[in-house]
Amino acid sequence: MSDPVHPTHPISPIERGPFKTTYGEPMPAFETAGGDHDAAVGRLGYPGEPPYTRGVQPTMYRGRLWTMRQYAGFGTAEESNARYRYLLAEGQTGLSVAFDLPTQMGFDADDPRAQGEVGKVGVSICSLDDLALLMRDIPLDQVTTSMTINATAPILLAMYVALARRQGVALDRLGGTTQNDILKEYIARGTYIYPPRPSLRLVTDVFAFCAEQLPRWNTISISGYHIREAGADAVQELAFTFANAIAYVQAALDRGLAVERFARQLSFFFAANATLLEEVSKFRAARRIWERIMRERFGATDPASLALRFHTQTMGSTLTAQQPRNNIVRTAIEALAAVLGGTQSLHTNAYDEALALPSEESARIALRTQQLIAEESGVADTIDPLGGAYLIEGLTADIEARVFAELARIDELGGALAGIERGYQQQAIEESAYRYQREVETGVRIVVGVNAFETQGDEVKIPTQRADDSVGARQRERLAALRGRRDAASCERLREAVRGAAQGSLNLMPSIIAAVEGDVTLGEICADLRASFGDYIPGDRG
Repeated sequence: MSDPVHPTHPISPIERGPFKTTYGEPMPAFETAGGDHDAAVGRLGYPGEPPYTRGVQPTMYRGRLWTMRQYAGFGTAEESNARYRYLLAEGQTGLSVAFDLPTQMGFDADDPRAQGEVGKVGVSICSLDDLALLMRDIPLDQVTTSMTINATAPILLAMYVALARRQGVALDRLGGTTQNDILKEYIARGTYIYPPRPSLRLVTDVFAFCAEQLPRWNTISISGYHIREAGADAVQELAFTFANAIAYVQAALDRGLAVERFARQLSFFFAANATLLEEVSKFRAARRIWERIMRERFGATDPASLALRFHTQTMGSTLTAQQPRNNIVRTAIEALAAVLGGTQSLHTNAYDEALALPSEESARIALRTQQLIAEESGVADTIDPLGGAYLIEGLTADIEARVFAELARIDELGGALAGIERGYQQQAIEESAYRYQREVETGVRIVVGVNAFETQGDEVKIPTQRADDSVGARQRERLAALRGRRDAASCERLREAVRGAAQGSLNLMPSIIAAVEGDVTLGEICADLRASFGDYIPGDRG
């Protein structure tokens, strides 16, 4: 076996290594099926080149490992900051912030509607001061930060920008991602605030602002993960995600943005299931599908606009409360699928998440799972190690064809937004989830420890971590202090500017940034946007 000769795109595995077998021979950087180099390249292409079936980087993990980005956040900003610094000290290479439900839904901690939810499933962020505490002693120009936030994404991004300014960090040095994928909230998750059409405006405001000010920032993470977790199968996960992506690109074009101006800042977020070979094929198909969509549908030509870059998370819905330590193995298989599929960053779930918030120990084991795959398995030593395998190539082609057929059906409905308004995607996911559950209940599909190989007698009890019930009170005290010391008249002027921008056609990002810098809270800004846009009620057409 030998490395291919490629005069225009040579493979240069020089950054990591040594890449050797246990018996001392060099590990090939790149292999082709049966040694038939020309035929394989003609069919699949090279890594780092369209259609990107074999990966978006020419050397993939031989040049640089994926970002190990563990999703974390709970309680107060101080508690979450301590967990971030712990994970970074243990070898994590990027941050991923989980926000609590009030933050996601646009309510401050002292809002009666936030009662009982503050700090429970993520960190509570109400003001710029909270974000400053969350990122204390973490250099914003050295660590990339992913924020899983959608309806309030422009506000959290504004806070991040304001914090960078406060720290003296140039905006073109900031790297990270705002999820900012509101359409999947209507399909699968439910943390929407405004109707779809003004929500799409906010998404494209972020696109336009970042194209000018934050060139290293991923403006959106178009998420199939939550669609899959809601019960979609692999084909539906890709099809519904790409239908949403098409809607975002078209909305940006309708705003007058040039495709090459914003497309390179689009990113994706997929689930990794334990069906390892199917998942590897899904990821390979996803790159090929996106390249074709951007090239044929939108006329993109820049390779950076054609390349699908994605984050992966192992699936929370596959974790079981029964025999929870089995989840360590499940997560390892799912993580391996993501790596063999060519992900750019990865979160591995903790084994106790079916029971409670991850403990420090379980979070460390989840991170070690990635490190073991990276350093001990050898799968990162070769580019696209499963490329050319008959089953993988067959599944990849089959998934690709099925996704395009589903996209054609959604186009016939008028696109993703029209489908959402008619409930098409929601119903399809519900039917898929029902089929899966029936298979588990009837024993057609085996879930180890749940409907087979069950433990007789009591299982070993696992200690669990839960959010402190005092978090809400502490956040309310902090907010009261902020409201007491800020300039009320100035805050009202800043809020009026937000309302004026919302009612007009100006990009909202500058007024939101000014507002958070002036100590206007997240809940106050959302209240002003609600006054202009309204609240979304399922069944309404926004």
